Amino acid sequence: MTVLEADLRAALHDQYAIEREVGRGGMAVVFLARDLKHGRQVAVKALRPEIAVTLGSERFLREIAIAAGLNHPHIVPLFDSGEIDDLLYYVMPFIDGESLRVRLSREQTLPLDDALTIGRQVASALGHAHGKGVIHRDIKPENVLLSGGEAVVTDFGIARAISAAGQHITLEGLVVGTLGYMSPEQAFGGRDIDGRSDLYGLGCVLYEMLVGHAPGRWVHVPSTTTSTIPNAPASDREQLDMLPRGMERVLLRALAAEPDERFGSAAEFMEALMVRDARPGRPALRSIAVLPFVNLSSDQNDEYFSDGITEEITNALTKVRALRVAARTSAFVYKGKEVDVRNIGRALDVDAVLEGSVRRAGDRIRIGAQLVEAIRGKHLWSERYDRELADVFAIQDEIAENIAHALRVVLSEDEREAMARVATDDVQAYDYYLRGRQFLHQFRRKSLAFARQMFERAIEIDPHYALAYAGVADCHAILHMHWGGDASELAAATKASERALELDPALPEAHSSAGLVLLQQGKLDQARAEFETAMRLDPSLYEPRYFYARACFQRGQTELAAQLFESAAAAREDYPARFFAAQSHAALGRQAEAESSYRRALEVVKDHLALNPDDARALTMGAVAYCRTGDREEGLRWAERAVAVDPEDGGIAYNVACLYALEGEPDKAIRFLEHALGAGFGNRDWLERDPDLESLRDDPRFQRLLDGMER
Repeated sequence: MTVLEADLRAALHDQYAIEREVGRGGMAVVFLARDLKHGRQVAVKALRPEIAVTLGSERFLREIAIAAGLNHPHIVPLFDSGEIDDLLYYVMPFIDGESLRVRLSREQTLPLDDALTIGRQVASALGHAHGKGVIHRDIKPENVLLSGGEAVVTDFGIARAISAAGQHITLEGLVVGTLGYMSPEQAFGGRDIDGRSDLYGLGCVLYEMLVGHAPGRWVHVPSTTTSTIPNAPASDREQLDMLPRGMERVLLRALAAEPDERFGSAAEFMEALMVRDARPGRPALRSIAVLPFVNLSSDQNDEYFSDGITEEITNALTKVRALRVAARTSAFVYKGKEVDVRNIGRALDVDAVLEGSVRRAGDRIRIGAQLVEAIRGKHLWSERYDRELADVFAIQDEIAENIAHALRVVLSEDEREAMARVATDDVQAYDYYLRGRQFLHQFRRKSLAFARQMFERAIEIDPHYALAYAGVADCHAILHMHWGGDASELAAATKASERALELDPALPEAHSSAGLVLLQQGKLDQARAEFETAMRLDPSLYEPRYFYARACFQRGQTELAAQLFESAAAAREDYPARFFAAQSHAALGRQAEAESSYRRALEVVKDHLALNPDDARALTMGAVAYCRTGDREEGLRWAERAVAVDPEDGGIAYNVACLYALEGEPDKAIRFLEHALGAGFGNRDWLERDPDLESLRDDPRFQRLLDGMER
């Protein structure tokens, strides 16, 4: 039992019987309780002590009393509030249902009718509040509760009370509002916040219900002179283009950066949401999965080459805005398996499947490819290319163009240019680059060293290979991040990163690598700028989102980290992003979202291990996910497997230490932490922030380990 819970129980024992903690956020901790006078369940929300002291009881009680005057079917009412011995609290009915966040974590997107209904109900609630002069300031899925088929908005009072304190509240990590849902004027500290700021937040929530994630704090719509959202990521464009005619314009107006360009009132917004399930105004988008090309070469070691061809074609197709392309990790689950394409289509939710084979012999290459309609198993297109090895780049380009043609997708000039872009003209340099990519995907200390060697050989052959320089920078930076490399490693990463940008300033991977290097140098603002540039240049790129999220987590910006990890996982279904998204939700006290995310992470880990059964890092993350979802025995079994697979890797030992800390075995946790640090794990910032190690914070042995690490 926490000190706050004990104090609350003692203070309210004659009014409310506190049963258990059910959630916590940046400002308050929520407890399920029983109202002793009325015999009903209630939610008692206690402000964190440091916020209560800064806010002051007089201001809190005055402002929350105004919110208590709201009476609307889609607003959770306030029953009570008070102050006892510097403890500030308020009481609301306990809603028997779930938050919109929980539903989105489970379903990702909602049916159009459901999203519109929820949007209209929230808009109705906002209209009532705004008419009373009350601005919510923190509209997000967590504050929309779903019960009995109705949506209700909660926490009107708390944001108003905090905001009334003005600029005097500067507690670390405390922001009135949530990044990702906060209007530009609110994010930049504007004082003249009105109801249009809430409508921006509702626009973000509506976007997430329809597209699968919030638009992102770096996406701001500059005007409403067009009917489509400019520069929407390719993955979002597919969802947006399938909406009924006019729906995207509703989102565009709600998300406008300037308040004057948004809806003038909640009633106007609600009226705009009276959209019927009409057919889209543009042609429906198509979706495709590129299955791993089969290696038919006499040398089985050439598999890296066939895998590389698969990945290159996948990457080329992601440049086509009208195509949704299944993630590499999802498609590679079917490597080496005989599965009917119709079953694959259903499993990956795609319209078409591309199959292929690669045979390499000396300076000759033969590539066969066939495109199959997933629903009926009908062949849409097939071709065999029997050419010189040097023609491999042209072949990949032709395959991608033929797929677009077969799926009746019209390519724009910039899409055609992006698909045909070649990073090197030298086949041998390309060969080494593909080998490096294969090792990089394994994400182990030894494999990263091998990957770096392959990238360096590619550079020896082609000194202008910017993509290979970015690969070298990534290898050095990741080794430094996870295994505590010395200053020379970081210097090498910096040099390679700078050279990549010098050779190709428009290369998204080069900006992503630069961000990762700057992150290791502690230049967090510059790192963020590079990550955001990489995401703007290639909205489908995974790495900048993932490493940007890690940077935010290390800085304690857990809310933004959770959003970015979710965004990274949407860009590429990769188990680390899924796992750390779950961990971020857990750190924020969102237990339902965390458990749902851990279950999804476990599914992705299992798919990955089907192809890579000796990936110790995946085993450790799967072990934690098992324990977090109730199967402790299986989790500990997986942890033992991980250590047996790679006993010398400090990162593996660290993950196992986290698991034992979570499972209440401090001696084993400390022992594996010592092992991790001895084997080279050197990320002190992560150690200090990792919520998995919370149970060890007061252990003197843990503090001694921290003291022995360099800052």
